[in-house]
Amino acid sequence: MQGPTERTARLTTQRTRMVESDLRRRGILDEGVLDAMASVPREKFLPAEMAEFAYEDHPLPIEAGQTISQPYIVALMAQAMHIDPRSRVLEVGTGSGYGAAVLSRVAEKVVSIERHEGLADRARENLASAGCDNVTVVHGDGMLGFPDAAPYDAIVVTTSGTTVPESLLEQLADGGRLVIPIGPDTRGQALLRITRAGNEFHEEDLGAVRLVPFVGTEARDSPGSPSAVHRRIDAVPSARRSDVASLVRSAASPFATMAEAPMEELLERIGDSQVVLLGEASHGTSEFYRMRDLITRELIRHKGFTAVAVEADWPDAARVDAHVRRRETDEAGFEAFTRFPTWMWRNRDVATHISWLHEHNRDLEPERQVSFHGLDLYSMFTSRDEVLRYLDRVDPAAGVIARRRYSCLTPWQHDPAEYGRAVTTGAFVGCEEEVAATLTDLLKQRFAYADDDAYIEAAQNAAVVLNAERYYRIMYRGSRESWNLRDQHMFETLKLVRSHRGPDTRVVVWEHNSHIGDASATEMGVRGEQNVGMLSRHEFGDDAFLIGFGTDHGTVAAATDWGGPMHRKTIRPSHPESYERICHDSEIPAFILHLRRPKHPDLREELSQPRLERAIGVIYRPETELQSHYFQAVLARQFDSYIWFDESRAVTPIAGSQSTGIPDTWPFGL
Repeated sequence: MQGPTERTARLTTQRTRMVESDLRRRGILDEGVLDAMASVPREKFLPAEMAEFAYEDHPLPIEAGQTISQPYIVALMAQAMHIDPRSRVLEVGTGSGYGAAVLSRVAEKVVSIERHEGLADRARENLASAGCDNVTVVHGDGMLGFPDAAPYDAIVVTTSGTTVPESLLEQLADGGRLVIPIGPDTRGQALLRITRAGNEFHEEDLGAVRLVPFVGTEARDSPGSPSAVHRRIDAVPSARRSDVASLVRSAASPFATMAEAPMEELLERIGDSQVVLLGEASHGTSEFYRMRDLITRELIRHKGFTAVAVEADWPDAARVDAHVRRRETDEAGFEAFTRFPTWMWRNRDVATHISWLHEHNRDLEPERQVSFHGLDLYSMFTSRDEVLRYLDRVDPAAGVIARRRYSCLTPWQHDPAEYGRAVTTGAFVGCEEEVAATLTDLLKQRFAYADDDAYIEAAQNAAVVLNAERYYRIMYRGSRESWNLRDQHMFETLKLVRSHRGPDTRVVVWEHNSHIGDASATEMGVRGEQNVGMLSRHEFGDDAFLIGFGTDHGTVAAATDWGGPMHRKTIRPSHPESYERICHDSEIPAFILHLRRPKHPDLREELSQPRLERAIGVIYRPETELQSHYFQAVLARQFDSYIWFDESRAVTPIAGSQSTGIPDTWPFGL
């Protein structure tokens, strides 16, 4: 457990990274605002259980059903106000006090109005704790302003509306600026800066934003329509949810057991798609693995698919590929899938699938055999070793050069994340040039070396080392960059598999929903994140078919912290405002729901309303589930079909030495 000093140091590092990655790189260039954002501890304005999410660039829930604004929006609006140390500022919408605290670091005096009395009291406490002694918090109707302290050099409104309140314009000083989001709904808001010049007001449109609506005397009468993706989720009336659940029930294709799942109907929907992406709502749910196994077998038998690509490391999957395609492998090599989280691929359901592939390939010609590939990039050092093993065999002189270049990485081979930290802090210059040169030299020798499976594996391992080096180097600069690099790598690897196996190769992909569902239909897209599903739709169009998975309750194999032990955890019943709750309310234990061409004409429209969606990775923290594991999405745009299991159970892991019930040909120990 971290002590107070370590926790403070970690949060300070995250705050510094947020300023550089999420603010400066996105166009916040006012040094006063950047210094203010770097000096205000956002965690002091959040409930204690939210502190670990303080420097993620999105809104977070606070008391009274409200949210604390996204850091980028706070900085953007502060920059737009053009304030300086002599400015007197009015803020409408105090919330927890975070925005007022930032403004107080730049302006001479800040008055902030909050309509929730409890929030106003709490904000005063938060501001005092943060040492902000030049802020006055007023409980009242923000749309009326606060004439007692007028005029103001700048006014900022942190909620949206359809008109500009006259009372706020009247309280602007000559030359003062009002910054306010205006629009008929959260889809069409524009951030306006209105500057007073005597009795005239000059308006500038600063671009699109999305904020929650006004509440107050001069507020709009109706909340308007929700954004296509990113909005505040208000309570969904139970009657309305029941109507949508009934629609799901009428459109779904139910099944009692997996053996009875309507595979013919699903295959008809998939049609001639070249790439089928199978998701999962967690990395530790047996039903997801078993259904993917079933669908993959059907695609291989009836649709001619000849490659399986999974969210796993390239060298580990290559050892499995050697097993399923009955190729020789070096028995002195490593044991596959021993890196955390081992249960993700070393479990009984995966064992069943690999054993089936092994038998399926028994009497097939090599070009018709089904191959097995890893798409991920975490295996920096295993891939390094595989490159060296290959070069030692085919070109020992090149192996000596590569070994010298790769030695740059050696001090961090037990903790590659520390490599990224060392480079980011300037303690180490980095190894990018060395690992890039190794890949470049290897690619130059394509025709000198045998252009076979072994060469392709070695070249891809060299590419993994290069992209992993970049990944660990930028992961401390921000999650968006590292996420995009990783998913771009996985997508490029997917294209490599298709190219190597033949341009008409059909590939089935196993990855988490967050990777295979179209990111542009979720709040990930709002944050500028891409993923494999989004890139696949862009590249392959309708030839990519995306299938998501979901569950309401049961058990899941997951850890509490990264690198920690696996636990069989109980999944909390789904959130009332989520897609999962709608599926649960359909009262069907298991079903397939087709979204690209739904059975019911109104289904797609109803499931195009943004709602919460749950994602459990290798970490599951039920105590902070809403903040840790839910995001906003539009299900009908995210997937082409959706598979539901109301109750699910955890996968059964296989230890490295365990062999009970596993065929003699089990590959992980090779």
